[in-house]
Amino acid sequence: MGKFIVSVRKNGEYQFNLKADNGQVILTSEGYTTKASCLNGIESVKKNASEDKHYDRKTASNGKFYFNLKAANSQIIGTSEMYNEAAGRENGIESVKRNAPTATINNDYQNS
Repeated sequence: MGKFIVSVRKNGEYQFNLKADNGQVILTSEGYTTKASCLNGIESVKKNASEDKHYDRKTASNGKFYFNLKAANSQIIGTSEMYNEAAGRENGIESVKRNAPTATINNDYQNS
């Protein structure tokens, strides 16, 4: 089972990473000003992860492949790592689909 790790950036914003069973980060959020907003982002990932239509497959200017997971309102709720091949990106999407809906939430900071 995957897990969401909530942390605080140096600028004080909250963010989450979704990690697969093997510990690899498969999705990273934007920065949120409050913990509650960050947790809402996690719930949005859980809700939207299973539907392929929410994945926006992209190619970076350096030729690497990645994807964005979008909410129903088309807002980006998470971005993948960069992959050398399109097949790697597809494996990443499948991993998010498998792991996100049942992932636990862990806080990786003090004073939560």
